[in-house]
Amino acid sequence: MLESTLERRCCLLAKKAGWLAIKWAAPGQWGVPDRLLIRAGRVIAVEFKAPGKVPTKLQEHRHAQLQAAGLDVFVIDNVDDFQRITEA
Repeated sequence: MLESTLERRCCLLAKKAGWLAIKWAAPGQWGVPDRLLIRAGRVIAVEFKAPGKVPTKLQEHRHAQLQAAGLDVFVIDNVDDFQRITEA
């Protein structure tokens, strides 16, 4: 499955479950996750990857920065894992 297909499917599921699924565009800040999901005071960041693919070194570095600042960051390559993190 393509990363874009996975992201589209997951965002539809998230919206049905009451999440805001905001595309994260951060000019000049490379490596940020693809989406911010927000619901009931909870904010999580999601990096979508095609099945079996992994984040780049820059993405890993940015994810670590965000996690150190207290943001939950998830790398998702399948719908089942996405549903698990959005059900919590």
